[in-house]
Amino acid sequence: MEYLLENNIEGEIGTQKYLCTIFWRNGKLTMDEPESLGGKDLGPDPFTTFLASLAGCTLSTLRMYIDRKGWDIPEIRISSNFYQENNPTLHTVITRTISFSGTVSEEQKERLLIIADKCPVSKILANKITINTAL
Repeated sequence: MEYLLENNIEGEIGTQKYLCTIFWRNGKLTMDEPESLGGKDLGPDPFTTFLASLAGCTLSTLRMYIDRKGWDIPEIRISSNFYQENNPTLHTVITRTISFSGTVSEEQKERLLIIADKCPVSKILANKITINTAL
């Protein structure tokens, strides 16, 4: 088995409700819940961070493809959210809307939709996930 990350993501929480520090190879990220849920909104909540991972991966993958093709698309934007349905099992639906500055042909749009689904985070989410937890 070979892990995808060079170093583990590490995290810690003290006594302040919901305020977490996540350490990654070059820095740290503060995560918190919004005030409406009892946090102090000092950083993104876990759901926001989750969607940000998908957005960042999608944008980077599209940029690499657009650059390789030599297309004149200077800016890519993404908007994402999700909801859950529980009947009879939990089903999560993620919405991801991509837009571009400039003119993008229908043929380019069709291809870029396919490429968006090829970003590594999209592939992870579209397949079986197993979480192994230990103490």
